[in-house]
Amino acid sequence: MAITYPAGPPTFSGDSVTTNRFLADPTLVAKRVNELAAQRFISDFILTDRQDVKGGAIVFEQDDPFYTDRAPQAISPGSEYPLAGVGSGVPQAVRVTKWGQDVPITDEKIKRSNFAPVEKAFNSIVNQLVKTIDSLSLSLIASQVTATQGVTDGVWSSSSKILRDIMLAKAKVIGLNKGYDPNVIVVDDLTWALLASDDKLSTLMAREDKTNAVYTGEFRTIAGLTILPTPNLPAAGAWIIDTNALGGIGDEKLGEGYAGDTVETKSIRDDNNDQWRIRGRRVCVPYVNEPGAAIKISGIAV
Repeated sequence: MAITYPAGPPTFSGDSVTTNRFLADPTLVAKRVNELAAQRFISDFILTDRQDVKGGAIVFEQDDPFYTDRAPQAISPGSEYPLAGVGSGVPQAVRVTKWGQDVPITDEKIKRSNFAPVEKAFNSIVNQLVKTIDSLSLSLIASQVTATQGVTDGVWSSSSKILRDIMLAKAKVIGLNKGYDPNVIVVDDLTWALLASDDKLSTLMAREDKTNAVYTGEFRTIAGLTILPTPNLPAAGAWIIDTNALGGIGDEKLGEGYAGDTVETKSIRDDNNDQWRIRGRRVCVPYVNEPGAAIKISGIAV
């Protein structure tokens, strides 16, 4: 699946009357906020499993066995097949947390600037939720993933073998023989800059190709891994991940007038103070059920 990150922002224009009508329609507000939120949450790309939460918590099994409890046997014609057991992982239970906030937009701001303060409020709500949820999810991954691959030669900011380190880490995950197939590498912004500007990697790229980082400033793929840079990692480094196996996010929809998918919204008219209150929330919990599906490259000095 192709990943576009981050997505470009949509646009909107209208006078104060149109803006107030817009804010009075919860469906339009939710659509707008979720357009802005689309493809901004790195945690949603990394933790792809989804659970609809009921009752405020989810239960999942961690480290599910990949094999049966016995090897297959040679079977003579007409003979019975031996029975094999399938084990279970370690049960885990986690509670959801409601994350949210209100942003006021006064009538004066709408009258004088039309939709601009609304757009600013939407972006601020989305950005803060992304920062909070992504920081929580990435800290969880960092605490759950124990496998490491050390750099083989110095540090990545000097005469290191970056491609070899990435390939060795990827091979270590695949070598567990549990069906893992890493497809992304998550890095902080400074580590991304080291990858994109490394002269050894540049010499391995196609020559006379003006789509590489030297010309475009973009560097999105290495060794078959999509690069996801983020400022929300708990520490500088690189995590190689199989997003189809690592874990997921449980979201709970509480209803009561809220609309939206990833981010739930509500626009509330506050006539006592001549303003609107725009509320954004996400009731969720990230979880890791296959920590072996990721590995950290350690020893990177930025």
